[in-house]
Amino acid sequence: MTPDRETTGRDLPATTTDDKQTRAPVALLPIGSFEQHGPYLPLVTDALIATAIADSIDRQHNTFQLPAMAYGCSHEHSKFAGTVSIGATTLASVVTDLIWSLRRQGTRGLVIVNAHGGNYVLSNVVQEANVRDGIRVGLFPSRDDWTEAREAAGIVSTSHDDMHAGELETSILLATHPGHVREGWQTADHSAPDRRHLATLGMNAYTDSGVIGYPSLASAEKGQAVLDHLGAAAGDLITLLSEPRA
Repeated sequence: MTPDRETTGRDLPATTTDDKQTRAPVALLPIGSFEQHGPYLPLVTDALIATAIADSIDRQHNTFQLPAMAYGCSHEHSKFAGTVSIGATTLASVVTDLIWSLRRQGTRGLVIVNAHGGNYVLSNVVQEANVRDGIRVGLFPSRDDWTEAREAAGIVSTSHDDMHAGELETSILLATHPGHVREGWQTADHSAPDRRHLATLGMNAYTDSGVIGYPSLASAEKGQAVLDHLGAAAGDLITLLSEPRA
């Protein structure tokens, strides 16, 4: 059968002989979660977002992209049906094993592309990895990266007020997986500015729907602009990770 359009190696999953990908100096590991995102975004939203960011990075830089980890630390969402978590020690152990395996492959650096704020333990994993010999590891996007991407895309809500299933996340899903976005996001805005006891009480103490943010402000154009910005912004980190360790 003749394909409808010509494909390149970059459009297909890598094989062991694709040296440009498998031997790229820096690998990308998207990590998300499997948790509620209100009644209109799928449970796998964070993994889809992490993959979309990694896709944008890969389009703009020479990297080796790994498949996404779809489970994370979502215990604060456990009162909402469908949420499935792994423990912090499990997540740290799996990522540490992957870092070790990449090091054995000769990879110089790893960018952990994290799209779930509750995966706090990843910061510790990165800190520990970088005091050992061998591979350098970075965590992306940082808080500043997200802030700058919001500004570049014209997103008007702040990261604090637009915490979950809001303008940012809905925009990215509208840009990348519009068929996964159900009706209802246009009228689902919910404000909960004071969440100081969230780790103790869980998300259900602050929202009945699972939403904290302003999805009514979302658009596919904003989502694409966020991804384009983050893909370019990762260049500085990739350069740093590619350099030999002193």
